[in-house]
Amino acid sequence: MAKYSLPDPYSDCDQFPGSSWSKRLSAHVADLQGQITKLKYEVADQNPRALVIAERAEIHLQAARAALRRNGRWPVRPLRRFAGGQADGALANTHEAEVAILRIVPQAELRCRGLAVLVQARLHLDPQDMRLRQLETVFAQQGARIEAPDRQLLVSTLHAAYQAEEAERARVRSFMHIVCAATVMMALIAIGFAIWAFLQSKAIGTNFCFPENPDDPSEQPAICPFGKGEANWEGVWLIEFMGMLGAALAGAVALRKVRGTAGPYYVATSLLLLRLPVGALTAVIGIMFLSGRFFPGLTALDTSTQILMWAAAFGVLQETVMQAVDRQGRALLDNVRSPGRAPDEDAGRPPPKPPPPSPGAAPVAGRVARVAARVRRKS
Repeated sequence: MAKYSLPDPYSDCDQFPGSSWSKRLSAHVADLQGQITKLKYEVADQNPRALVIAERAEIHLQAARAALRRNGRWPVRPLRRFAGGQADGALANTHEAEVAILRIVPQAELRCRGLAVLVQARLHLDPQDMRLRQLETVFAQQGARIEAPDRQLLVSTLHAAYQAEEAERARVRSFMHIVCAATVMMALIAIGFAIWAFLQSKAIGTNFCFPENPDDPSEQPAICPFGKGEANWEGVWLIEFMGMLGAALAGAVALRKVRGTAGPYYVATSLLLLRLPVGALTAVIGIMFLSGRFFPGLTALDTSTQILMWAAAFGVLQETVMQAVDRQGRALLDNVRSPGRAPDEDAGRPPPKPPPPSPGAAPVAGRVARVAARVRRKS
């Protein structure tokens, strides 16, 4: 671990194992610790209540440090990083520490901190939220000056904004957990079917072979994934592998739409892993559809190469389903907004005004109105 000449009693700047997000948050924790230490020196003799709040903020920072460094050993460490629960705990405690600091900062610092609170609130709160609207009114009427009576409004608005941000991140983590659970279930089904094919080699493998003469229903299947011969379990495994190969190829092509994320969640990786078992099962089901003559005109596969290529094609076909899941994941990631990024463009804005009529439209509209008035008078 890196050592520094300046004192770092909490080791917030040490290069402990973790993701880049964890390192950034650890640096932020170090900055918050410096602010708390400064405040404790300033209010130690003047305001005992503020000293208690500063100590509570330090407790939150200690909890954030523990969450960031609770990695464990292999293979627990990558699993904990992938789950993201420790990251949520560290972020929540960091937010609570920032709210506590805002309660006791000197009055002279409230103006600059008020601007940061307003930005955070506009990012995460609904435009019609009463706290946000009241804070915007205070800024407009007082010229961005935050007086002592407005401190509680500032604190409650920041706390609500952080709660909304944590809810946004929790939805992303929940979605990732659902995707991971679906990946495990699909993988278990694919592995279970492969084991079944190994135990019942001929009974299962026959469903993936085709007769040389499809017009003769009494003929035994002879064209199998490994060529002419008897059905075996290796053919079933090969079909699942070809389905996974097609799914991997489709996933590699889908990477062109993947954007990196600054958060601690591996949504894109989870979606790529889900494609593999889904592609294997899609290939198995698709070849069984062909073998059972479910698709008219696609019952005669003359060579083993055709069987394997159809298995790969069915593996690619799963992309039609996965695209909808990808869109859901991107929507959840886009919903997590961060400073430096503008909120939704349509949020809180009035509906757009209709475009002005073209120069020739007004005379035509006037003539139509006059004709309609004459008709009403005659009737």
